[in-house]
Amino acid sequence: MRIGMISPYSLTIPGGVQNQILSLARALRNKGIDVRVLGPCDGPPPDTGITPLGNSLPTAANGSIAPLAPDPSAQLRVIRALRDERFDLLHVHEPLAPGPAITAIVLKQSPIVATFHRSGPSKSYEYFNKPARWVANRVEVNCAVSEEAAATARNALGGNYEILFNGIELDRYSSKNPKQAGQTIFFVGRHEPRKGLEVLIRSMRFLPDEVKLWIASDGPDTKRLQKATEDDSRIEWLGRISEEEKIERLQKSKLFCAPSLGGESFGIVLLEAMASGALVVASDIPGYSKLTRGGKDALLFKAGDSTALGKALEKGLYEDEASQVIVESAQLRVSEFSMTELAERYIQIYQKAITQTPTVPLAKGGQFFTQRTLGSRNFRIR
Repeated sequence: MRIGMISPYSLTIPGGVQNQILSLARALRNKGIDVRVLGPCDGPPPDTGITPLGNSLPTAANGSIAPLAPDPSAQLRVIRALRDERFDLLHVHEPLAPGPAITAIVLKQSPIVATFHRSGPSKSYEYFNKPARWVANRVEVNCAVSEEAAATARNALGGNYEILFNGIELDRYSSKNPKQAGQTIFFVGRHEPRKGLEVLIRSMRFLPDEVKLWIASDGPDTKRLQKATEDDSRIEWLGRISEEEKIERLQKSKLFCAPSLGGESFGIVLLEAMASGALVVASDIPGYSKLTRGGKDALLFKAGDSTALGKALEKGLYEDEASQVIVESAQLRVSEFSMTELAERYIQIYQKAITQTPTVPLAKGGQFFTQRTLGSRNFRIR
């Protein structure tokens, strides 16, 4: 089975969807599946088995700025790659994101599995509902990473969805070494209102001088927030960091904070922190609350409330016994989200999508074959 996996977002820019795509591709290859990832790349591809589709363009989406590639040159590269690679099946992530995802579905040269990641209201779904439904109807099997993501897609597009989960490569995050960074809080995410970084920064005024805050990544609010905190030596601005450094800091820090205000359907970075042994302090938005079983696997606080966040952080930093109970529960919880298990689920879905293609009798010994057309080439599967 030869799979083409399509990312609408730049694979060289850190992001939850991009990490899922790259990790899933590795897990599938470990199971003997031939996978090639197609996506924009702003620089050298970050892994093997990637076909770069050119640079991305910052595009407003879901209250954020997404690194999409809606330009004509990227679509021409998609067309050429699909023609040359002749995939047995396409796995398209965020299928209605402008750019390669929609182009691949419109061309439809093989069965398609689509995975919806986003949750919350979407103006594009609302304004372009009819063409979006047409695009969605060309997909054999629709998947969603959570109930919230499925509800968003279902409300806009109708249809049925296989509810899966986001997975992580557990071995990459686990560490048996004790925490080494003292009373340190770690934040990683785009610096924009939706991610709640300003709420976290405001909460620091409630915490002792010994508490340190590591802030990774960047975004439209970076300069403003850096200026506002230039007199606070407890805060260290790391800029964009590699995946390896992110994992290392998750393993060293005592707390990981996810203060998002909304628009998170799952919260993959929470799983990464849980697997690394860091205590998670997160806002009580639906995606986070459900993942952490209502606070059994994290300290939750009211989204947007810096005072409540300050109290949660203080509790997490200084009430070691209670925090350890949560960390141990979280590590049991995260074992349910193995990327290896997710890859196995997707293989079953790929097989389902392929068998949904109509079977027609072909003149060869009276046997039946499934026939699909890829450009000018036909191939048959018994």
